[in-house]
Amino acid sequence: MTAVLPRRPRAPLSQAFRAARDLVDPAVFDFWAAKVNPLWSWERPMARLKARRQASSDAVTLVLQTNRHFAGLRPGQHVNLGVEVEGARLTRSYSPSAVDGDKIEITVREVDGGRVSRHLCRDAKVGEVFDLGTAFGAMTLPAAVHGSWLFLAAGSGITPLMAMLRQLDVAGMPVELDLLYWARTRAEVCFAEELQTLAARHDGFNLQLALTREDDGRGAFAPRIGQADLAALVPQLDQRSVFACGPHGFVQRARELLEGRVQRFDAEAFTPPQALPGETGTVEVVLSRSGRTLTVPRDRSLLQALEEQGVRPASGCRMGLCNTCACTRSAGITRDTQTNARSAEPDATVRICISAAATDLTLDL
Repeated sequence: MTAVLPRRPRAPLSQAFRAARDLVDPAVFDFWAAKVNPLWSWERPMARLKARRQASSDAVTLVLQTNRHFAGLRPGQHVNLGVEVEGARLTRSYSPSAVDGDKIEITVREVDGGRVSRHLCRDAKVGEVFDLGTAFGAMTLPAAVHGSWLFLAAGSGITPLMAMLRQLDVAGMPVELDLLYWARTRAEVCFAEELQTLAARHDGFNLQLALTREDDGRGAFAPRIGQADLAALVPQLDQRSVFACGPHGFVQRARELLEGRVQRFDAEAFTPPQALPGETGTVEVVLSRSGRTLTVPRDRSLLQALEEQGVRPASGCRMGLCNTCACTRSAGITRDTQTNARSAEPDATVRICISAAATDLTLDL
């Protein structure tokens, strides 16, 4: 089964290689090396699509083989995937559903209007090569797992929890664990057969599926998390350590219901929160490196506003987690779209995916 991918130590650089670093253009090396092996590169972490399989009626699992430059990740973490779609290089963040040596699996559900998810679900072919970022994210199992645990998943939120569940399976399920997994219909449940197998294998693992748009044969539908009596569904709820993952509204409701009532509560959302209303009107944003000055609305994130005008800053998760889009604000005031808090500190780093312009700005872009 799956196991934690360790950080692979890099071999010491020989004197010849150290000297070559000053003479070789990495981009030129990568171009010619890729003609021999698409995973060969000077220093870029990359992965190649080895296989694909259906994970549910609307989701696909992609099996990726990484090259030696990828430093690894822990189950539950995220990684940015660089994908070429219609000639454009786009980056999105995914939390692998399995980690096994130099292979990782990502499970993707197509998002309406999502260029990357559409490509991965429909068009990506075995052999395609992707760029990989550095792993990030803190929702991971501790080194020594003990006590009783509760996983709460909704939709695609099952993916990081599945990676951790597989990690626990390899360890012989050393803790009592309940998984409550919300989906609209049984056909949309990812890993359904494997989850049933794990529940049969381990007495300490209890699986409960909550189908909100498919009746149970008696005309009843599962309540959403806000209407569910979690204390009735999970024994000794106050003794549980909880991981929750799903859309922002699901995670926020789980937090309201459980934080302070359980031993530990950690959560991550795979959709951004609804931006709080901001000021109307427009301001000017100076991009100091490119020398451009743009007029942008104050009620949109800077990332969205710049993309609407043809600027393509580096980005990843688009939710303020990975810091890929972070840049320096040398002048002006920004607004956090999640809290409405203002920041005017000069030469501060801002994450433009969750920051809007409150005044005229100068950004190091």
